[in-house]
Amino acid sequence: MKPKFFMGVAGNIGVGKTTFTEIIGNYFNLFQYYESVSDNPYIKDFYVDMKKWSFNLQIYFLSHRFQSQIDGIKNDNIIIDRTIYEDREIFARNLYDLNVMSKRDWDTYSNLFNNMTRFLDKPDLLVYLRASTDTLVSRIKNRNRDFEKDLSIEYLHRLNILYDKWISSVSDIEIVTIDTDNFNIFNDKEMLDDIIKNLKLYVKE
Repeated sequence: MKPKFFMGVAGNIGVGKTTFTEIIGNYFNLFQYYESVSDNPYIKDFYVDMKKWSFNLQIYFLSHRFQSQIDGIKNDNIIIDRTIYEDREIFARNLYDLNVMSKRDWDTYSNLFNNMTRFLDKPDLLVYLRASTDTLVSRIKNRNRDFEKDLSIEYLHRLNILYDKWISSVSDIEIVTIDTDNFNIFNDKEMLDDIIKNLKLYVKE
């Protein structure tokens, strides 16, 4: 059993996924699921000591996103702010590549991910919100989350590279890529109208 229509919103930290999810979800009457950040019990510790808390953080995110998608089965049409696939292919993989997450933890995490995703249907549509690293840094500063203040430009740039690499490798999900560098979703009504018009080609009524 799966939702009639399932849209995933993918993108790096600070790109604007939550706002996009809310606006597009409301427009198309999609049941909305959001990434658990403010109530994540590990995230502040993680930004202080990534090596110590990387595994805990990623397991929490994995569990939360799995639960969101399982809950989403109850609804006809859903939109999810960040997909479970990004957890492994972007964030956990980056921590492993940086030697922040050990091979033992990476293997355990990956095995759990593989077992979980066997029970999940992939999105009908993946909307990839893309922005340059400079744009992400500016947006993160403007939203002023205390635990994000020490995020390095290099870290965000590495995530951007992994996102582009992952998106280019996805062949079994429809993808719409939106360049958000010069897009303000609140002010640029004409561009938002064009995005909605494009998404109407995919959304099942």
